[in-house]
Amino acid sequence: MEYINLDAQVGDLSGLLDPSGYLSHLLSVSGDLPPGARAFATDPGHYDFTSSRCVKDLTLRAIRGAGSEEVEVEFQHHCWKHDQDLLIRYTGVSSFVIDPADEGRGTDLGAVMLDETLPHKDGCSHEIACWDGTLTVVCRDLQATWTDTICSSQP
Repeated sequence: MEYINLDAQVGDLSGLLDPSGYLSHLLSVSGDLPPGARAFATDPGHYDFTSSRCVKDLTLRAIRGAGSEEVEVEFQHHCWKHDQDLLIRYTGVSSFVIDPADEGRGTDLGAVMLDETLPHKDGCSHEIACWDGTLTVVCRDLQATWTDTICSSQP
């Protein structure tokens, strides 16, 4: 992560997530993002930890099309926070990297901490930091779609 602090300290509390540096930077670069990436990154709930549209705590469910120019990454909700799953469709993919903290985990990266979407010469870069690794995609643009779901813990 270039701008998000994944280990911030406030008073006696440490290990906090702080997107404020990224949000300040996003104000100056959002116009340089492709339309879909801009809409996703600037969604009012994206970095609001109390919002059901915050990416924090989603978990990676599936990756389709890795190695091609069209990739889909599906994230599953957490019932205590979200009422929707998230599907991100990347178009014009020029780079797709999964970097697990533990090589034996494969694509099981754990829960999402936060993400950064930044302008790139190929369109945009989208880095998703999870507790057990990172997923980074460089693409022409992305389209994020939230879809309703029913929690298995609900009657």
